[in-house]
Amino acid sequence: MMTTLTRQDLNFGQVVADILCEFLEVAIHLILYVREVYPSGIFQKRKKYNVPVQMSCHPELNQYIQDTLHCVKPLIEKNEAEKVVVVIMDKEHHPVERFVFEISQPPLLSISSETLLSHVEQLLRAVILKISVCDAVLENNPPGCTFTVLVHTREAATRNMEKVQVIKDFPWIVADEQEVHMTEPRLIPLKTMTSDIVKMQLYVEERAQKAS
Repeated sequence: MMTTLTRQDLNFGQVVADILCEFLEVAIHLILYVREVYPSGIFQKRKKYNVPVQMSCHPELNQYIQDTLHCVKPLIEKNEAEKVVVVIMDKEHHPVERFVFEISQPPLLSISSETLLSHVEQLLRAVILKISVCDAVLENNPPGCTFTVLVHTREAATRNMEKVQVIKDFPWIVADEQEVHMTEPRLIPLKTMTSDIVKMQLYVEERAQKAS
């Protein structure tokens, strides 16, 4: 059965936010593993979307990722998050790579619920598989890298940001210019996925000269 719904029906934003935040958690762990931001010994092989992935076993790192996504979730739910960006930085805190997840959601949803989730899961699996082999198209990063997660909001969202401070002691702050700016990066498209509930484009911006 096919139904056309607005975003408000069934609180669909919440469904999309749940799916995407679960996906982003897996994707962030995998990026940190594949790009060797942390030693491979802190990761453990798991299965997600029917493919093997690597998830960190480090409690503080896992907590940071969960807290970040907990703050991102209300923005996705209201369709106010335009991009979620995983920035890998060198020792001087200058970005060497930015993994950009560009998200857009259609205002009207034509869905058939039985097929919907399995279809989206297949699409997300394809994105995860692409991340797991992305080191083939990227240069090695310098040693001692760290990472941060940035969120680009649509215009209106910035005015409501105070309401999104859902976790005490975890406030959003405006990103430092040096975390954002990269001179003439190389752009590497990894994957585009289109479904009835969400469109997502993943690409990497890579600094031309990585050796610091």
